[in-house]
Amino acid sequence: MKAIAVEPGSGDPSLIDLPRPEPGPGEALVRTLRVGVDGTDHEVIAGHHGDLPDGADRLVLGHEAVGVVDDPNGTDLEDGQIVVPTVRRPPEGPNEYFERGEPDMAPSGAYLERGIVGAHGFMAEYFTSPAEYLVPIPEDLAHLGFLVEPISITEKAIEHAVASRSAFDWDLESALVLGNGSLGLLTLAMFEKVHDVDRTYCLGRRDRPDPSIDLIEELGSTYVDSRETPVSEIPEVHEGVDLVYEATGYAKHAFETVDALAPNGVGVLLGVPEPWEFEVDGGRLHRELVLHNKALLGTVNSNRGHFEAATDTLAQLPDSFLEDLVTGVYGLESFEAAFDSGDEVIKTAVEFDTI
Repeated sequence: MKAIAVEPGSGDPSLIDLPRPEPGPGEALVRTLRVGVDGTDHEVIAGHHGDLPDGADRLVLGHEAVGVVDDPNGTDLEDGQIVVPTVRRPPEGPNEYFERGEPDMAPSGAYLERGIVGAHGFMAEYFTSPAEYLVPIPEDLAHLGFLVEPISITEKAIEHAVASRSAFDWDLESALVLGNGSLGLLTLAMFEKVHDVDRTYCLGRRDRPDPSIDLIEELGSTYVDSRETPVSEIPEVHEGVDLVYEATGYAKHAFETVDALAPNGVGVLLGVPEPWEFEVDGGRLHRELVLHNKALLGTVNSNRGHFEAATDTLAQLPDSFLEDLVTGVYGLESFEAAFDSGDEVIKTAVEFDTI
């Protein structure tokens, strides 16, 4: 079978031949339909993130996948069922995090991540997976099923943000998304179309005309150019927001988020920055957190429940938004185009097969 793999840090992904996998006990064989490409894939390709599987010299990419069950192999899944795989797997048998259904809360070393850390991904014509890590989705969502994984990341982020404010009366009336990449735009659409947030803003650093800015404004949100209005100054313009969603990996934003929050607000950090030392006024930020009941929390990955919630969310997002968000789906003969990043590119996927 064909697969797309890379030696991290050594160059571009390549198309390789691998034996078709055989499902083991409790596993199903899945025929891959589409696999999304995101910033993590580019970090893995560049060698900034991720690890090879033991004994391997290349990593099969891809963690945003959708496929169809080709062989249920005695599991509760059905032949022809559309499924989305979760990402994390236990490294050497189940541990406490996986046993209680919370692999997303496992620390480093207590998990593998398919296509990222120590396990091959889903960018292959077929893959196998234990049935418990395959989430069924409706057939009419099959062409967009690769968006379930990134949406699940935000499902978890919002869940944890709301939980952190659950001790008092708190309403999510305004939100700021830092980053106008595909994850930021999906999150913005969720705030606008699913959670009915009254005021939303999205921060980026792109010049008009730009398709991501067009999408922001079509959603009814306000675009903020960070070159003109830094995060720390946004409250002077908009009086602060209830929730800041950071999806840039720009380390200073974690601290600037404190100033962007309204009293009682919460900032959720998802970006993973490179090591970077810089000065901050720690005392002032500490006072701001304490005296205004603000909170910062970090979140990574998601669990099956978030995937199931993401499936419902995907069905609620406007078709027009999703059509503009996905700027390219490429077959194996032109898979390289899915990894290009240009001004007109928002979200891409590689198509392995159709239903």
